[in-house]
Amino acid sequence: MAIRKRLTKKKLTSFKVEEELLRRNILIFSPLEFRQIFKVTKEAAAFFINYNLKKGFFIKLRKGLYSMKHHPPSELEIANRVYQPSYVSLEYAMMYYHIIPDTVYSVTSVTTKTTREFIINNVSYTYSRIKKSSFTGYIKKYLNGNIVLIAEPEKAFIDYLYFVDLGKKVIYDRLNIHNLTKEKMLNYAKLFKRNSLIKLLNNIYDKRRRNKEIIY
Repeated sequence: MAIRKRLTKKKLTSFKVEEELLRRNILIFSPLEFRQIFKVTKEAAAFFINYNLKKGFFIKLRKGLYSMKHHPPSELEIANRVYQPSYVSLEYAMMYYHIIPDTVYSVTSVTTKTTREFIINNVSYTYSRIKKSSFTGYIKKYLNGNIVLIAEPEKAFIDYLYFVDLGKKVIYDRLNIHNLTKEKMLNYAKLFKRNSLIKLLNNIYDKRRRNKEIIY
């Protein structure tokens, strides 16, 4: 009853919450962020979030992260927020930059934490672990007024080759690396401190020079 009184006092309604979250370009939020935005207690925030989850106004992305059902965040925003630190890379980023022609149905990222996978709204979000020394080469892009992190084209490709070199991924039949800069790729490859990775890159790049269709 006390919680309901506090909510009434704050006049916290789904309409006003939606309006304020959209005004701030907030499509993903935690209970703590909700409390800070609407100046309500921990108990009041928990009650409002849980109540509106049941009503279908909110959806749960994972434990402690929510969004509005009718204003869903992009896959890139979800990928960045669900598991941190991370940035979108590997096959998804390669598809984004047209390095591979195939459609990728899993949103792939790299992280310095343990390898994980989350299924959110029937979409797979995978996070592959790399060393801290190679956790770089990403850029900031703006979506819905928010910043998302995605690998540069060259870094996305090198991240991918790293896992190919480890035997954890299979090389694609067709690779369009015509617009990638070899010097940048080499510099990123050196961060992994694997001579076999540099050798793999050189082999692929040499074949690109001989065949502009880039069939490997």
